[in-house]
Amino acid sequence: MAIIKLSAAERRRLSVFFTCLLLAVIAWLLATLSGTYSFTTKQTLTFKNAPQRRAYHALQPDTVDATVQGTGWQMVFSKVNDEQPVTIDLHTLEHANFIALNTQLDQVNKFRDKKHKIIAFDPDTLYFDFTNRVIKKVPVEPVLEIGYLPQYQVSGKINIKPAYVTLNGPANVVNAIKSWKTDTLKLSNVNSRIRTGLQLQPVKEGNMSVYPKSVQVNIPVEEFTEKKLRIPVKVVNNPHYYNVKLYPQYVTITFTTPLSRYTEIDEEFFEATVDLGSWENDGYSVLPVTVNRVPAYCKVVNIEPRNIDFLVRK
Repeated sequence: MAIIKLSAAERRRLSVFFTCLLLAVIAWLLATLSGTYSFTTKQTLTFKNAPQRRAYHALQPDTVDATVQGTGWQMVFSKVNDEQPVTIDLHTLEHANFIALNTQLDQVNKFRDKKHKIIAFDPDTLYFDFTNRVIKKVPVEPVLEIGYLPQYQVSGKINIKPAYVTLNGPANVVNAIKSWKTDTLKLSNVNSRIRTGLQLQPVKEGNMSVYPKSVQVNIPVEEFTEKKLRIPVKVVNNPHYYNVKLYPQYVTITFTTPLSRYTEIDEEFFEATVDLGSWENDGYSVLPVTVNRVPAYCKVVNIEPRNIDFLVRK
């Protein structure tokens, strides 16, 4: 293959030519991209001033095509830039079933760069379905993922303020909701009382609201220890008033209790029973022991004996 040899002067002229060509292309791009064009981008809609007397449900997605007037640079980077959502005013839904987006262009562009304004929407009208709006209070359900240090655990009732939240939305949606969950509280190696604020899980439906948005959670946590008590056993489900003799008449229960309540707990806090129906109806030869009454902050870990012999005198 022949190799073209250029003199130093020719190489300089060639270098100047390509440099000028490159500068011309750059100048052309700058001039072209600095011009004003109309181009289409996807815009996410958010809503304000929702109607208070009507529950609504949009019949189309919350994303529309917007025709934007801007420079060539804005057109090039419109696919990679995160655009600010477009806020649409819904106050006219108090007496209409649709929103004409193009009538709100001035309001929308008021909060946008004047060189990057929206000139049209597609679709240009949003239609809504309406149902009856109801207000309902439901209990707050805390979502907890808590790990405690050994011998520590919840020692009482979990207190939530407020305990109830108010839902406002379509009757068919709100009436099916029985409680409202919080965000997940994740803690580990806990050995003391927990006091914290928790956000409520956000509303997924655009036509429903929840108030308030957060609650205060108070979880009593204490160190626990084991304790044993000897308690009498009672006979239940004895409709014929048989004379029943139990052997033994007492059982020993082992349970965990907060250290702060260790000394105050006695046998009056517990009730152990046997069901005579297990013998009369099911033919049991021994009666299983059930501990029916236990303080909320205690947990039974063992019953000795678990089954009791008996003698029935008719």
